[in-house]
Amino acid sequence: MRFPIYISLLFLMGSCKSKEDNRYPEYKTLTESVYASILIQPDSSYQAYASVAGILERNFVVEGDLVLKNQILLQINNSVPQVTIENAKLSLQLAQQNYTGEAAVLNGIRDEMASANLRYKNDSIVYKRQENLWKQKIGSKADYDAKKLNYEVSQKNLQQLKNSYEQTKNQLQTSIKQANNSLKTSIISNKDFTIQSKINGKVYALYKEPGEIITTMEPLVSVGSASVFVIEMLVDEVDIVKIALNQSVVITLDAYKGMVFNGKVSKIYPQKDERNQTFKVEARFEKQPEVLYPGLSGEANIIISKKENVLTIPKYYLIDGTKVETDQGIVTIKTGVENMEFIEIIEGITDSTLLHKPKY
Repeated sequence: MRFPIYISLLFLMGSCKSKEDNRYPEYKTLTESVYASILIQPDSSYQAYASVAGILERNFVVEGDLVLKNQILLQINNSVPQVTIENAKLSLQLAQQNYTGEAAVLNGIRDEMASANLRYKNDSIVYKRQENLWKQKIGSKADYDAKKLNYEVSQKNLQQLKNSYEQTKNQLQTSIKQANNSLKTSIISNKDFTIQSKINGKVYALYKEPGEIITTMEPLVSVGSASVFVIEMLVDEVDIVKIALNQSVVITLDAYKGMVFNGKVSKIYPQKDERNQTFKVEARFEKQPEVLYPGLSGEANIIISKKENVLTIPKYYLIDGTKVETDQGIVTIKTGVENMEFIEIIEGITDSTLLHKPKY
């Protein structure tokens, strides 16, 4: 008698399991999203590099310091540029003194021009007087020629001094401009030996200690916003065309277990990373957690679409992606949006169609 009872129990268990595997399509609010891994980074973060090689002389800040825009962060040894700046200043001062100082070169030429001008006027008067006398046949031809020659020499000498004055003036002005440009160039070159902050923010990392060799290929310091953070998401290339600005983002962070944060897509980078076949997308928190650090990781789901009251079935009821098993056999269906668990049914079955779970 015990054997038939055992068979009956197995039959009942099989029947219960079969009923559990059958279900009807249901109307739900279906949200379609794209998954992305994330990293938290400070806003406007960057790594600063030196534009010259040398030896690190001093760090003016430590990790965690708040800094202002244009504040000097570190100094590279620059004794030679300092000497160059001093020499450029001296050259500029000398050029300015030659042009405008008490012993200016132009002063001497101006004095010579004044004397030459008086001589020219005097010789001009004497010549005109002698010319009038000669017209009246008074005096000798030799006296007339001598006065004329003196007049012409004085005129020519005055013109030469005027030309010399203008030429010297232009040369002195050019010397001032050249000395000023040399000073500016030296100052700019000197700035190459200091690293300044580009933003108001926080120092997150220093990569070199005083005395170490500096190259132009290695970062020296990492700076970013002290209070505003962005969410960097890596989106697979097959999903990037679905992403648009201002789409909602649901975020979970490993550091905040059990908590969910919301954000909005703020930037889409157009260049694909060939190493991992992904695109970088940035989002901003709608309400940022109180404490964040660069490099915090987590996951995000970018909401692509949200449809109310749509007919859905669990995705594991699909056969070959386009079919389901019903009481009438295998039926081809047309699907729409989907998420990780459910998929929209557009046509092929209704909410009164009993579905059978595929046996595989």
